[in-house]
Amino acid sequence: MSIILARYSEIGLKSAPVRKRFENQLRDNAVAMLMEDGVEALVNKQGARFYVEAEDPERAVASLRRVFGIASLSITEETSSKMEDMCALAAEFSIPRLSPGQSFAVKARREGSQGYTSMDVGREVGSAIFLANEDKGVKVDLTDPDVTFYVEVRDNRAYIFGDYIRCHAGLPVGSQGKVLAQVDDDRGLVSAWLMMKRGCRVIVSGSRDWSCLKAYDPLIRGGEHHKQALGYVLGTGLDDLDRVDVSKYDLPVYFPTVGMPDGEVAELLDVIENGL
Repeated sequence: MSIILARYSEIGLKSAPVRKRFENQLRDNAVAMLMEDGVEALVNKQGARFYVEAEDPERAVASLRRVFGIASLSITEETSSKMEDMCALAAEFSIPRLSPGQSFAVKARREGSQGYTSMDVGREVGSAIFLANEDKGVKVDLTDPDVTFYVEVRDNRAYIFGDYIRCHAGLPVGSQGKVLAQVDDDRGLVSAWLMMKRGCRVIVSGSRDWSCLKAYDPLIRGGEHHKQALGYVLGTGLDDLDRVDVSKYDLPVYFPTVGMPDGEVAELLDVIENGL
């Protein structure tokens, strides 16, 4: 069974207690998203990685990439951290992925005390891949390869994969409190989404259909007020900012898209409405 590696980014900058709390929230959100999409999977954490086991890794990735806080995903093949095991798996992994005449490179990273360096891994695994595909006339190109193979060694396990699937990153929804979002138009919808990306649990009101936001937080709901809300979110552009009377609000007011041109808002809207 393939293992999905899930990585976060700015969560790693937090102090240990805060990081642990954010990691727990991120795991809970990932499990909730997988359950909402009907994907059977196990989510475990070790070090700075989440490890997801799923019968259908493609479906699992489609769910997990919408979880704010996850920076990237990789569908990997797992083996032990013994050099001979890594070389054997990498050679097998590379055969269907290298075509005749193509160039390749190996990028390795390591965490733990295995007795070898990342450079050692890159050299030995690269040699194994070259020998397994020598009849195809492949060559090594560390500058601009046609195909890149990645190896992550973490303690006594190693993970081999072919790409990084970029996600939205940000902070886990629910880690930054609740806000009230007024969604009357496209800019309001994008503003609510951006606050979700910053870790806020959004309570939505307004005339525009906001059901697409459920793809990013199954727990999102509508409502006019909430006693624990920390602020209001308005989809106001720079040209309309002087028309907003912030004095009528009893909480801070946030304008996530105030500096965005219409084209940038439209690009984000396309991502949001398609659940990408």
